[in-house]
Amino acid sequence: MGLCQFILFQLYAPGLHHVQPCKIPLIIDAMFFGRGNGIPVFRSPTLKKNLGWRTIEKEEVDDYELGVAELRLAGFEITGATVDGRPGVLKRLESLGLPVQMCHFHRIQIVSRYTTRYPRLPAARELLNLARLLPETDEASFVYWLEKWHKKWKDFLDEKSWDDVRKGWRYTHERLRKAHRSLLRHLPYLFTYRHHPDMPNTTHSLDGSFSHLRDKIGVHRGLIWHRKIKLTAELLGT
Repeated sequence: MGLCQFILFQLYAPGLHHVQPCKIPLIIDAMFFGRGNGIPVFRSPTLKKNLGWRTIEKEEVDDYELGVAELRLAGFEITGATVDGRPGVLKRLESLGLPVQMCHFHRIQIVSRYTTRYPRLPAARELLNLARLLPETDEASFVYWLEKWHKKWKDFLDEKSWDDVRKGWRYTHERLRKAHRSLLRHLPYLFTYRHHPDMPNTTHSLDGSFSHLRDKIGVHRGLIWHRKIKLTAELLGT
């Protein structure tokens, strides 16, 4: 980069392209470039545009509420939000009067973290396969099969083993129990998109934008944070 280009880059203050306020659903997610350097992005999947973002040191529930509030003040009518299921975010957005959809891809990932991607236990394999059906099924069918799974494996899930470290009894298949509980806990947010056709059931649109962003910024290795943010802002607005 020549001297003149460097000076121009230093003085440049990018912003997102202006978008006429309208009725939209949102996809919201955050990406980090390292510890303490992140950005939550608010994207419209219908307009295929990123509408807002901010720099953050860590991901907080308040960042989601603030971003929604800013877009509403700008005149946007937000019809719903699709998010990755970060603790507290689903209920906070719901408290703002928004229909909320939890990303199916992230929901499946959470189950697989408890069961592993290739479970050894038949009960775990069945639960993971059931979770993988989320994008292809409806709420009534999913609830029916989840209840049937629990009834089949209830005795297995209730098995306990002696823990020599804790000096007490604990559930033998605690991780599998957590996988099941996590599905139950998020049931109210897994099929919202079925009642709101403009809402996506995943955050893939934004995830793809993040991948594109990382590739572009990766070309400019060694940028310090405030310069990286300027470049990021311009790319988010394209």
